Amino acid sequence: MSLRHHIQFPPAHGHDLSQAEAYFHVIEDGQPTKLRFHDYDAIYTRPGLYEQLFYDRLKCNSPDKVCELLQRSLDAARENGNELRVLDLGAGNGMMGEVIRNIGAARVVGADIIPEARDAAYRDRPTVYDDYYVADFAALDKAKHDELKEWKFDCLTSVAALGFGDIPPAAFFEALSLISEGGWVAFNIKETFLDHNDQTGFSRFVRELIFSKYLQVYQLERYVHRLSMEGVPLHYYALVGRITAQVPADFLAQTGVD
Repeated sequence: MSLRHHIQFPPAHGHDLSQAEAYFHVIEDGQPTKLRFHDYDAIYTRPGLYEQLFYDRLKCNSPDKVCELLQRSLDAARENGNELRVLDLGAGNGMMGEVIRNIGAARVVGADIIPEARDAAYRDRPTVYDDYYVADFAALDKAKHDELKEWKFDCLTSVAALGFGDIPPAAFFEALSLISEGGWVAFNIKETFLDHNDQTGFSRFVRELIFSKYLQVYQLERYVHRLSMEGVPLHYYALVGRITAQVPADFLAQTGVD
């Protein structure tokens, strides 16, 4: 059984701290260690801390929600989940991979930029991934791209990883290029990323992709991703779509995203 950690949240900050700035303390040997929510390397090295923080305390629901919408889309298309060959981008310690595996996917391959994520996935969920790549998808060399291409992925998943600098547009686009035409894309994003007032690169890229001829949207649902430290619901969108045509190499440039 995973270790239980002594977690302390700071005094209420109202809306002073963004999701990217939020932090907590974990008490170890009587001493507090300050960790930001996005300090994944430090969180993953502590067995069970990620689940205890985000799933037990903050009630994160995203892997189940995204997978539910993917299953609904597969049913609508009269396709079987057990034929999927999935690339799980920003895989972390395997929370999404585990849910995808439960619908019977034929292959599930994880990818993350930090080795601590892969180590945690193999430690906590050793049977989930057929392989796990530690790589920067924004700077993937041709040899690695070709190696990944050999998996013949027909589904890309990415949960709780997009839009905060963890996975920049170029990295998501590279992963998208590895998915075969007719393949599926299933991910979640903070609700503000679909707001036209948000002019960040990732927001513009996602909006252009959704309304492009390259993606057919099957499901788009607003839901509660998790709670904030103050207990306020944080709303995200879960999206499932199908790649209708190969996205051109200059798509990022066309949308004005670096």
